[in-house]
Amino acid sequence: MLILSVIAALLLVAPACVTGPSSGFLFSKTKFAGEINPSNEVSASVSAEGCQHQILGLVAIGEAGAGQIARDNDIRRIATVDHSSLNVLIMLYRNYCTIVTGEK
Repeated sequence: MLILSVIAALLLVAPACVTGPSSGFLFSKTKFAGEINPSNEVSASVSAEGCQHQILGLVAIGEAGAGQIARDNDIRRIATVDHSSLNVLIMLYRNYCTIVTGEK
C-alpha cells in the first residue's frame, strides 16, 4: 500500500516540475523562445548549445547557462537565447538545453 501511495504522490507532484511550456506524461520534446537582443544589431551567424541531463530524478549533470555556452564557444555578442527540452516518462530521463546564437 505504501508503494501505491508513493507512486500516486509522484504522479500528482511530478507534472508540476516539468520543463518547458508543455509536457506529456509519457514523452515530450519541445523548443521554445528565450531572449532576443533588443537592439537587433547582432547577426546570428554562429550557434552553440549546452544541455543539462537528469536520470531518474537522482543524478543531474551538464551546463546550460547562456553565458558559459557563449564563453566556451567564443561567441562575443549574443543575438538570441532559445531553449529546448526532452522528457521521457517525466522522471526517467529529462534534458534541458540552451541554444545561443551570435557573433564571434
